[in-house]
Amino acid sequence: MNKSTKTIYIVASFMLVMLLISSCKHKEGEYHNITDKIEAKSKNYKGVSVSSETHFGDIEMIQISEDGTSFLIPERKGQIKSYACTECHTKPLQQMQSKDLKKAHWNIKINHANANTMNCVTCHNSKNINHLTSLTGNNIDFNKSYKLCSQCHTKQYKDWLGGAHGKQIGGWAPPRASMTCVNCHNPHKPHFESRWPARFNTQKIKERK
Repeated sequence: MNKSTKTIYIVASFMLVMLLISSCKHKEGEYHNITDKIEAKSKNYKGVSVSSETHFGDIEMIQISEDGTSFLIPERKGQIKSYACTECHTKPLQQMQSKDLKKAHWNIKINHANANTMNCVTCHNSKNINHLTSLTGNNIDFNKSYKLCSQCHTKQYKDWLGGAHGKQIGGWAPPRASMTCVNCHNPHKPHFESRWPARFNTQKIKERK
């Protein structure tokens, strides 16, 4: 590299550094992005601290952190009527089979995938029934059942992490709180049935000329 080229390189590098430094200088009231603005404004909006927590009601929340994203989700295990499973399953499943062939969970029908793809033990851990199980046999806490769903529904999971899929609890102010898959979908029958809107127009509309 000759002297002239080296000088040009040094000047260009200096100008680039100055440009980056100047671009990060913000005047009062200016923000990098809308998220920074929301967080700053919510700390003290017209003298009042704004938070989504006022909208949680009596929902018990737990904090999770996945792929660098942290937010709150509803606690699940406390909402399951028959949890912990070992309160009833005091023996191995093979020893608890009923002689009259009546099944304890007779009212649960799986309508999620076909029988060749999924059955009860696809998701429920038969050896450690207080946990769910991954496709590779790892324990999954019932509070984090989204880890189970994400194995197949990867696109929906990524959208959920980003806030584009699912229902958020509260408002625009932090802390962020979101429903999980099982708060909206029945895990044994996740498909929403088609139905008419609450209101629909039955009047024939004349075609505009």
